[in-house]
Amino acid sequence: MYRIHEIKLGTGESKSAIPGKIRKKLNVEVLDYKIVKESIDARDKSDIKYIYTVDFKVAVEFEGVLSEAGIEKVSDTSYEYPPRFMGTLRTRPVIAGFGPCGMFAALLLSESGYAPIVLERGKPVNEREKDIKLLWNEDTLNEESNVQFGEGGAGTFSDGKLTTGIKDGRIRKVLEELVNAGAGEDILYKQKPHIGTDVLKKVVKSIREKIISNGGEILFETRLEDVVIKDNKLIGVKVCDKEGQREISAEHLIVATGHSARDTVRALHDAGILMEQKPFSIGIRIEHFQKLIDESQYGKNADKRLPPAEYKLSHRCENGRGVYTFCMCPGGEVIMAASHTGGIVTNGMSNSARSGKFANSAVLVDVRTSDFNSDDPLAGLLFQEKYEKIAFENAGKRYKALQTTWAEFENGSPSALPVIESLPDFAISGIKEAIPKFARKIKNFDDPTAKIYAVESRSSSPVRITRDENFQSNIAGIYPGGEGAGYSGGIMSSAVDGIKIAEEIVKKLLSE
Repeated sequence: MYRIHEIKLGTGESKSAIPGKIRKKLNVEVLDYKIVKESIDARDKSDIKYIYTVDFKVAVEFEGVLSEAGIEKVSDTSYEYPPRFMGTLRTRPVIAGFGPCGMFAALLLSESGYAPIVLERGKPVNEREKDIKLLWNEDTLNEESNVQFGEGGAGTFSDGKLTTGIKDGRIRKVLEELVNAGAGEDILYKQKPHIGTDVLKKVVKSIREKIISNGGEILFETRLEDVVIKDNKLIGVKVCDKEGQREISAEHLIVATGHSARDTVRALHDAGILMEQKPFSIGIRIEHFQKLIDESQYGKNADKRLPPAEYKLSHRCENGRGVYTFCMCPGGEVIMAASHTGGIVTNGMSNSARSGKFANSAVLVDVRTSDFNSDDPLAGLLFQEKYEKIAFENAGKRYKALQTTWAEFENGSPSALPVIESLPDFAISGIKEAIPKFARKIKNFDDPTAKIYAVESRSSSPVRITRDENFQSNIAGIYPGGEGAGYSGGIMSSAVDGIKIAEEIVKKLLSE
């Protein structure tokens, strides 16, 4: 198998033309091929191209120096599963949280014969969706089943973006499992792959069913309440479900509760698990017409077959703070993502087609640990809660995102005060400085009528649960992982972290 880069197709050309392009470039007959990467080159808006990296097979091996032909030889990169456990466990591994980290940890452990028990405080995805609609349509919040809590985690009711900055061979394993569960095959090669909420709801259910068929167990509406420790080792977990509180014997616990399970973090802190403050971000959502973004990125006469355009922007303020866009949702909508009584949180969501009229993204400003004005490891949680509560009060104690326009926000108009007063001063000044700069890269990003929504405060956790090189906390047998523990940022990096922790547990158990 060989790999070639820079195979170019026009926006009107079919992918079936790829073998011919390779044949013409290398003078070889292509027996089979697989797209590895697809990206869009829109630098010349009069001639936008799709750019492909392709793996292909030929009948006769190449001779000479491969680099001179513009190709390279590639080997099999299939995921190597750890040995399957065939013995009898004293206790089954327990996983708290069924978002990407917990889900993929459970999947690997179940595939390896360890029959994990998953604790998920929320509901299965179909029931969870009903609770979310009650919040959106009737202003009724269920603290245990919402955009943050429930099967699939926070990412299920978002855009389902699979981009990540990490480099890890396990990424392919995650993508392939998502495809096997119902996601489109194009996520295997798109430069900026995404699934969309409508498809993700089916995907997470399919992965759940696979875990169960492998011997795993998913306990919905079951919350991790506390841990039982003896001689600095985990011996059990206390859980709360519809029947009340009970204890499960456990020697291995993966804490994958996500960035919003503040009560769980506080309980673990009280149990003596070491934590530290972590920087995060706070800001707003900004919404434009998708057409405005498309015209800026592709030009006014761009081929209508191009996908909705995206952007990723950043700016370093004069005072040193960073401002950046996050979780950009083409053709999406701004949603209410509250999970705690008396607090407002916004987020963005897109379906797989991304066919909506609007584009939105968070515009976030760095929050430093020095902003907490406290040495308490949990001070960042209090910082988040403070501004979410102010936003709730400013919204008339309703779960409705605060709204204004960019012009009103920039000018400090009275109509914008509920939004402005729901943000720290450094965030207000950072956003005001950054958006005109963003408009130099995305034309009309500073459109006066662009809508601003507040508050966006859950891009990442303000706490990191410390762990060693074996992924364990200071309490043996407790493995913090994913976004909530401060070790990932997004679906892919969280899923990979879950797989790595599962591998470590397998290695430990096989050595005993």
